[in-house]
Amino acid sequence: MQSEWLAVDGIRLGVASAGIKTPGRLDLVVFELSDNTVTAAVFTKNAFCAAPVTVARQHLQAAAPKYFIINTGNANAGTGAQGVDDALACCAALAERVGVSKAEVLPFSTGVIGEPLPTAKIISALDTAVAGRAAQAWESAATGILTTDTVPKGCSRTLRLQGQQVTITGIAKGSGMIHPNMATLLAFITTDLAVDQALLHRCLQQAVETSFNRISVDGDMSTNDACTLSATGKSGVILAASNVSEVEQFQSALTDVAETLAQALVRDGEGATKFVTIEVSGGRTPDESLRVAKSVANSPLVKTALFASDANWGRILAAIGYAGVENIDMQAIQIKLGDICIVRDGGRAPDYQEELGQQEMNKQDIVIAIDLARGNSFERVWTCDFSYDYVRINAEYRT
Repeated sequence: MQSEWLAVDGIRLGVASAGIKTPGRLDLVVFELSDNTVTAAVFTKNAFCAAPVTVARQHLQAAAPKYFIINTGNANAGTGAQGVDDALACCAALAERVGVSKAEVLPFSTGVIGEPLPTAKIISALDTAVAGRAAQAWESAATGILTTDTVPKGCSRTLRLQGQQVTITGIAKGSGMIHPNMATLLAFITTDLAVDQALLHRCLQQAVETSFNRISVDGDMSTNDACTLSATGKSGVILAASNVSEVEQFQSALTDVAETLAQALVRDGEGATKFVTIEVSGGRTPDESLRVAKSVANSPLVKTALFASDANWGRILAAIGYAGVENIDMQAIQIKLGDICIVRDGGRAPDYQEELGQQEMNKQDIVIAIDLARGNSFERVWTCDFSYDYVRINAEYRT
């Protein structure tokens, strides 16, 4: 990731400690968006979505957001009608302090599911967060949205359009309960470009599809996922849908930011010791290539073998076989660890040597390449291993 976290003109951030779960820990973040900022967002597809997701969707339909309020330590999910009232109360409290309407505030929460949101703690810490708003507070904000993450995650990119520099900066959190759609994460990406709502939403959806929707730590889909993209327009550069070349340049930079953040989430997966890229080529359609990639990525037996650095290719073969691809020809499939072919013609490759496979499995970054040999589709998914620490972290999560 780019070491420098670049300020985006028109964005200020404030951070505070509300003591929601851990006293003294930064757990409350406020985003301020300048006037005329356009925001697009995508949310979890979990039917049992959290109260802040419900409220954020409603507010996004009603008004252009001017503030975000983000808390960690409590997901405000599984909290019924009271959860919605609590999310609205936090929005109202921030709106009152900064002079906007309640509908111009989007709420986001992450943390323990099923416990009432401690609104009094959050509201009492708002003054500190509001007073501390600053353009350069990205790293503090990235720290303030963490849950079981071990490191803050942020990324900046710049590009030149119309002779001017355009900046994109984003932060994200997520370490467990990571699986599309979307992964368990909160991600906030901003740019100083001027973009209309329709084009901005299209760009965000495309970036999310190849980044946050291509990662898996444990196969569990969150109740609270959200990813926003806000364009302040402060660079003076206006992106028009008719300018295909400029749209492609912006899309490429935006996708790079999203993919960098997504990969950082996997690298910081709960208890993860391996970063694994699963590449599936030769599918008839993108859907079947992706189906196979996700089947392998989510297999507990594959993931535990990865933790043990065990080249147990039979587990990979089994996960391909139950991926649900119709009329798959297992005799035609090839599987490689890095550049080492381990499976060919329906079984162990005749020239495969265990010690070469072991060398690949001993690496921290591993590539599993699968060729279905039935078409031209290619898809890529990023995942990690299952370690002892994954079980410990989740067993102790509420204690």
